[in-house]
Amino acid sequence: MAQEEVQNGGAEKVAAVKFTAVKPQLMVEAPKAVDAVQFYKSAFGAVEVGRTVHPKRKAEQELPHILSAQLELAGSIILVSDIAENSTPVKTDGGGCVLCLETEDVKAAVDKAVSAGGVAVGEITEDDGACCGGLVGKVKDPYGYVWAICSPAKKCDDVKA
Repeated sequence: MAQEEVQNGGAEKVAAVKFTAVKPQLMVEAPKAVDAVQFYKSAFGAVEVGRTVHPKRKAEQELPHILSAQLELAGSIILVSDIAENSTPVKTDGGGCVLCLETEDVKAAVDKAVSAGGVAVGEITEDDGACCGGLVGKVKDPYGYVWAICSPAKKCDDVKA
């Protein structure tokens, strides 16, 4: 039990916290979130399940500008948000983000994303990577995000402690 506690966040006793979801947030230059939402619908079949609009812009009856939209994609929720002019700049110290989508027809999915405005990155290849287990094609969307489109991952051996 003690070893299990150490592996799962430390030996000290703290209140249990249960997270209910992880929602990746894709930040795009304002006011391009509306266009980004349309791209993800066209390229990947995402379904918009919620939207928050800028209160000022809604009152002014300008063209539709959104603050954030929730999209359902392959059973997960992602957020697409404008980076507001007065917001704190988004800074990452990591190596970036690649979003992985699984499908049985990698070529058709890459072709569809490219026809919607994405750019293929390299060729479709065979890969044994962490999120993939066969064919992999990469597409860079018009907003700078790279999507790895891959065949379903192969089963991994159980992790032994």
